[in-house]
Amino acid sequence: MEVRTVSVLFSELLVPGWADGEMIGLGDVTGEVALPCHSADPEIFFAEDLPGVAAAKALCAGCPMASACLQGALSRNEPCGVWGGELFVDGRVVAAKRTVGRPRRIVESEPVREVALAS
Repeated sequence: MEVRTVSVLFSELLVPGWADGEMIGLGDVTGEVALPCHSADPEIFFAEDLPGVAAAKALCAGCPMASACLQGALSRNEPCGVWGGELFVDGRVVAAKRTVGRPRRIVESEPVREVALAS
């Protein structure tokens, strides 16, 4: 069995369709624009705590590539992290991470039964 490896730069992952034909980097799309994700600690975009997620979203808020970044993440089915100012958990965009604790209780509505009380 032949094993092939591919080296991909982080900046190339942010461009939707980068693997379709000629590979380009994000610099080819953004030019000389400084992007917050290129100067910040990358771990902040994969933070587990609520303040870390909020900080990552704040960095994305003023980014000129936020929309393209989000579209790229959606097209790649990113499993987690903050991409384009949106939080991905288990491959879906969510409003906020759930904190540690019990799972949410799902209550299904049941028909109300009348019970005769013995006197």
